[in-house]
Amino acid sequence: MKFHTIETGKFKLDGGAMFGVVPKKMWNKLNPADENNMCTWALRCLLVEHEDRVILVDTGMGDKQNDKFRSHFQPHGNSDLLLSLKNKGFYPEDITDVIITHLHFDHVGGAVKYDINNILKPTFSNAKYWTNKRHYDWAINPNMREKASFLKENIVPLRENNVIELIDGKKEYKWMDKINFRFYYGHTEAMLIPEFEMDNGHKLIYMADLMPSTAHVRLPYVMSYDIRPLDTLAERKWFYDRAIDEKSYLFLEHDPFNEVFAIGKDAKGRYGVGEVLSLSDLD
Repeated sequence: MKFHTIETGKFKLDGGAMFGVVPKKMWNKLNPADENNMCTWALRCLLVEHEDRVILVDTGMGDKQNDKFRSHFQPHGNSDLLLSLKNKGFYPEDITDVIITHLHFDHVGGAVKYDINNILKPTFSNAKYWTNKRHYDWAINPNMREKASFLKENIVPLRENNVIELIDGKKEYKWMDKINFRFYYGHTEAMLIPEFEMDNGHKLIYMADLMPSTAHVRLPYVMSYDIRPLDTLAERKWFYDRAIDEKSYLFLEHDPFNEVFAIGKDAKGRYGVGEVLSLSDLD
C-alpha cells in the first residue's frame, strides 16, 4: 500500500464557526484570523495505491462554482486537484475509486466538472464513487442547517451517470483487504472515515471533519458546523483512546500547517498533539 498527499489548494472559513464555543483569544493563537475573522484552511486529499486500485479520498472544493460563491470562501494557492495528481504521475482516467467522506462542497466539489460541452460530468470517468447510503439520503434532502453545504451540482451528476456506490453501514464496514470504513454522526449524518492498515502494522486514518486540524485536538474544540456537537465529543473521546492504543497516524484534511500526527496524552489524562510528521515519513 502506497500513499500520496494530494494538495488541492486552500480556502477560508470564519474562525468562530470553526472553533465553536472556544473564545477567539484562545483559538487565534492556533490559527490567526485575518481582519474579517477568516482563517486559512487546507483542502488536502489522499491518494492510495492498493493492489490493482488507485483510490482517491475526497476531492477538494473544485473550481466550477461562480465568483459569488467563491468570494465567500476565497479559494487560493498554487495547487488544484488535477494538477496535484499529475505532479504525482496520475491522470483522471487512472483513478479506480473515489471515497467521499461526506457530501459537503469542500469535500466533493472536485468530483464533478464541466466537460467540453459545458455539461457536468464525473471528473474520474473510470471510477466508482463510494459513500454511505444514510449520508447520501441525508444530503439529497438537506436540512436548513446544512443546505448551503450540499450542492446539487456536486451530487446529481454522479447519480445520473450511475457511478455512485452506496454503502449500507451504520457503524463500520469492511470495504476490502486492509481498508475499513467507520461512520460518525456528530459532524453530519454518517460521515465516512476510512482506515488503512499499513505494511508496518500501524494504521493511517483519514480524519475529514471528525478532527479538521491539530488545533481541534482538545475535546471542547468542536466546530459550530457540527449538527450534533455532544455526539462529536463522545465520538472523539472514543476515537482518541482507540487511536492511542493502536498507535494510529491521523491524516489531516484541513490543517494548514500539519499533514500527519499522532494523538498524545499527558500525565493528567489530557489529549494533545503527539508526534507530528509528513506522509513521506511513513514510507
